[in-house]
This record gives sequence, C-alpha cells and structure tokens, in this order.
Amino acid sequence: MKNSKYYPWIVVGLLWIVALLNYLDRQMLSTLQSAMQLDITELAIAENFGRVMGIFLLIYGLMSPVAGMIADRINRKWLIVGSLFVWSAVTYGLGYAQTFQQVYWLRALMGVSEALYLPTALAMIADYHSSKTRSLAIGIHMSGLYTGQALGGFGATIAASFSWQTVFHSFGLIGIVYAILLIFVLHDKEGHAGTKTAKLQPKPQGAGAKKESVLSSLGVILGTLSFWILLFYFMAPSFPGWATKNWLPTLFAENLGVEMAKAGPMATISIAIASFIGVLIGGPLSDRWVQKHIKGRIYTSVIGLSLTIPSLVLLGFGHTYLGLIGAAVLFGVGYGMFDTNNMPILCQIIPQRYRATSYGIMNMMGVFAGYVSTRMLGSSTDAGNLGADFSKLSIVVLAAVLLMLLFVKPKPELTYPERETATEENQMIN
Repeated sequence: MKNSKYYPWIVVGLLWIVALLNYLDRQMLSTLQSAMQLDITELAIAENFGRVMGIFLLIYGLMSPVAGMIADRINRKWLIVGSLFVWSAVTYGLGYAQTFQQVYWLRALMGVSEALYLPTALAMIADYHSSKTRSLAIGIHMSGLYTGQALGGFGATIAASFSWQTVFHSFGLIGIVYAILLIFVLHDKEGHAGTKTAKLQPKPQGAGAKKESVLSSLGVILGTLSFWILLFYFMAPSFPGWATKNWLPTLFAENLGVEMAKAGPMATISIAIASFIGVLIGGPLSDRWVQKHIKGRIYTSVIGLSLTIPSLVLLGFGHTYLGLIGAAVLFGVGYGMFDTNNMPILCQIIPQRYRATSYGIMNMMGVFAGYVSTRMLGSSTDAGNLGADFSKLSIVVLAAVLLMLLFVKPKPELTYPERETATEENQMIN
C-alpha cells in the first residue's frame, strides 16, 4: 500500500483521525468542567480551571521544539504512534481522577505526549505532497483538529446521560486501539531519517565531517529574518485561537444564559464546521495562487486572518444566538484559511530538513500565547469581563497581518535534494 500513488492521501486520511483524537481528548475537559466539579470541587473556581488548562499549554509549548528536533532526526511513524498511545492512556486515566492534583498532573503528562504529534505529522505530510497539493493536504489534516474540537463539545452532553468518567474511558480506549492499528498501516516518507533510504540527512563535507548539530540547525532557522516575522504572525492569532478552544463554550453560556451542555456543542461545532469551510477555500486557492505569484500563500492566509478581526469584536459583545454563531462562523472560516497555510509558507522560508524543528518553535510560541490568554481569561471570567477582554485580542491580530504583508520574503518551494542540487549547480557556474 505504501508504494501506491494514492498513499500520500492515505497518509492524510490516517493522520486526520489522529488529529481528531488529538484535539478531542484535550478539548473534552473544557466542556466536562461543570460535571467534574461536582466530584472535584476545586474545578468550580475558574482560576483553578485556568491552571489545569494552562499547565497543559505550558508543557505542550516547552516540548514542541524538542519534538520537532526529534522528528527531523528519526522515523516519524514511531513518534506519532507513541504519542497517540500515551495521550490516549492519559485520557483513559483521567476517568479515574479523584483529586484536583491528579487532574493537574495528568494534563501535564498529556502536554508532553501531544506535543510530539503536530510538528511531526505536518512535516511528514509536507514531504509526501508537492507545492501543487501541499496546502490542501495540510488543510484537510487540520480539519481533523477542528472536528475533534467540535466533538469535544459533546463531552458535557454525553456526561449528562452517562458520567464524565465514562467519557474519558471511552475515548481513551479508542485512541489506544487506533495507535496499535497505525503500527501496521502508517509509514514515513522514504528518504527521511530512520527509513531505508535516508537521503534527507545532511551530507558530510569532507573526511571526518560530523552530522549537523542541533545548535547549527537552530542557527540556520533563527538566522532567517522572515522566520521571525512568521513566528509572530503564527503567535498572534494563537491568543484568540486558544481562547476559543478553552473559553468559547463558557462565553456562549454566559452571554446567552444557557447551560454548558447546550453551549458547548453550539460553540465548538459552529467554529469547526466554519474552519473546515475555510480549509476548503484557503487550501486550493493557495495551491493555485502560489503557482502564479510567489506570495500567493501569504495573500491567502492574510485574507483569512483578517476575517477574524471583526469576528473577535462580535464574539466579545454579542448576546444573541445569531450574533454569536455568526461571529464564530466568521472566525472559523478565517482561521481555517490561515491555519492551512502555515506549514506551506514555512516551506518557502526554511529548508526541508529543518521543517519539523521550525514548526516546533512556532508551535511553542503559539502555545505560550495560548497559555497567557487562557490564564488571563480565567481571571476575566471571575471578574465578569470575559467578553470585553475577548474582543481586545483583535488588536494583536491586526499587527501581525501588517507585519506579514510588509516584511516576509518567501522563496520557491524547493525540497532539500532540489535545494542542494541547485546550490551545487550555482557553485559550478561561479
């Protein structure tokens, strides 16, 4: 099967399910809060709940660059399988939690295991797909995250019929079984480190040359000015992006005056469906536009991210079903167009052998932004200012859009072997 011409799309399909479970398992806690606080009373305090959500983001962020460095150097299949198995086991274990401290440390462990997945999966998909299909392929994969986020909104609904323990046990077990299945059907792209034909490893120059060090790799990445702009551009929308994941159900419940069992699915499903629509718009548009203009991916992404600016204001001050759902849909479409193009834009800035590491750094800064917004909005909820503070996040997004348009200078999307060949040819000419 791995030699089939359709296998690049099979990889996207296999990883789509992993992406779904990735966000489903982390998202469920936000909608199960009201059910869990009956047994674990500390979770009734919004600031404590923010601590639980925040420790996940803190650990997840710190581990993301490490995950990228590992993914650039070993077979990525085993990182994906191992991380899925561990975070699913943690999800299963949450069903047995009886104290606040147990929930807290299990979320920390989930942060370690889930951090290994995203940089690894996106780098693998980027290797399997050329510039003609890369944004669409990554976008379809990212839609699995949105679907998982949406299904996570049903946590409170299921818990109302069964129990919150049953919810964690069921989805944890599903992930464990799927991790075992992936051992037999998922394969890394041939040529990457850890495969039989590891051509993507840097070639030694001269006798006694050593393998490229971690510090050398970081030097190439951090020495690229456009990467710093992209880093801020990726980080800025993470403030509202993580805020919608962790606090939008609460915002819907407060502004509409409805119970969490209804607000959770309403908030998560509206954004998830809209984000998938954004992927379907932004992926093909970007893949076509970049064939005609080198900044095609950037323009597509900026158009999408610009849509989130008015939506954040509407989310913050809306108090009607039409206003809040409409704002969530607008945010989802825009975020989907943005999200599907981050790795493809990175491919125009950073060489192939550094992609997972680069995305890991981006993911770390995005998650740290999410950590700050999660803690901040936890305090805002206790103070009754959640909506107003939600709307202020639009200012940071506007700054990121302007910087991206003015300063990023993308390059043609060469793979590592192509880039190396081009360099050698230029040296011969000179």
